[in-house]
Amino acid sequence: MNIVIAILACEIGFWVVLFGGLAARYLLRLKRLSSVLLLCVPLLDVALLILIAWDLGVAGATADFTHGLGAVYLGFTVAFGHTVIARVDAWFAHRFAGGPEPIKVPQDGPARLAHEWKDWGRMVLCAVIASLVLGGITWFVGDPARTAELVSWIWRVWLVTGIWLVGWPVWETVKQVARGPMASERARQ
Repeated sequence: MNIVIAILACEIGFWVVLFGGLAARYLLRLKRLSSVLLLCVPLLDVALLILIAWDLGVAGATADFTHGLGAVYLGFTVAFGHTVIARVDAWFAHRFAGGPEPIKVPQDGPARLAHEWKDWGRMVLCAVIASLVLGGITWFVGDPARTAELVSWIWRVWLVTGIWLVGWPVWETVKQVARGPMASERARQ
């Protein structure tokens, strides 16, 4: 089985179901249909997880880069999916239903700092979920020789999480501290 195709299908499916749900809500005014469609978004992640586990456990495939990527994709969508959906929903409501303009990501100051730390917290959640999925599939398959690639993905996702920590929230914190309290006061005025 080609896991890359499954990942792409899930990503395309995510956007099709998301925009379908929002179109049903804001353009067709079918709130119940919209809710059903939006509740289907996590089912795509479950389908991907089942495909990866089936490919490795039942079909006897040896884990490769794409199997690990699928597990990390699953962690990403669980950790960041709600935020992505909320932002797209706000944009859709503004564009098609006269809703307020979506709130933009703060560019500076304490709000930007809080935003960076929250996003990094989501990345930690992504790493935890991906690690649990990778470990769970490794345990399920029960053949370390065939799942070595999955184990290597665990350190990769934590490496990215560490880089994210230093490159964004810590960097933004250092910038804020270097500017001092006067810069925060000027930013509020």
